[in-house]
Amino acid sequence: MKMIVAIIKPFKLDEVRDALSALGIHGLTVTEVKGYGRQKGHTEIYRGAEYAVNFLPKLMIQVAIEADRANSVADAIKAAAYTGQIGDGKIFIFPLEQTIRIRTGETGRDAL
Repeated sequence: MKMIVAIIKPFKLDEVRDALSALGIHGLTVTEVKGYGRQKGHTEIYRGAEYAVNFLPKLMIQVAIEADRANSVADAIKAAAYTGQIGDGKIFIFPLEQTIRIRTGETGRDAL
């Protein structure tokens, strides 16, 4: 099993969710996060005053899947989240040792 964590721009969430649904992925977790990469934030003007925005709003999506589906899921996220602009995000893939469904006690692939 694998855990895929993707950091994306907030306005791309619906496209990513639709792409995952098309692959049969029906469970995901979304968290609002802030951060920066190479762009190191930006400056904005508010009421005539300029100020630095050091951390940009992003969404973190987490999906637990079978190991053999990791590449296709990552490719779907990459295609759906792509804008071609700086700050499109990143995808991380981690090994997932165990999964347990609390309600039924199912483990492993059955719990996904």
